[in-house]
Amino acid sequence: MKLSDMSDAVVSSAVFAGIGLAVFGIAFWIMTKVAPFSMKKEIEEDQNVALGVIVAGVLIGIALIISAAIHG
Repeated sequence: MKLSDMSDAVVSSAVFAGIGLAVFGIAFWIMTKVAPFSMKKEIEEDQNVALGVIVAGVLIGIALIISAAIHG
């Protein structure tokens, strides 16, 4: 592998990582705006484990979709 090919791979990986993080953040922001309650209050103060599990599942699903889109 040549150095120029490696630098192209690093740049494209960084771009895809940035796009993936942006989409991930937007999805989380939408999820917090759609919820009819404060997710921060429910998870942190009320110790609502079920909501934490649901949020984690949604975020893992979004991460898998982003990963599949990047992988092609």
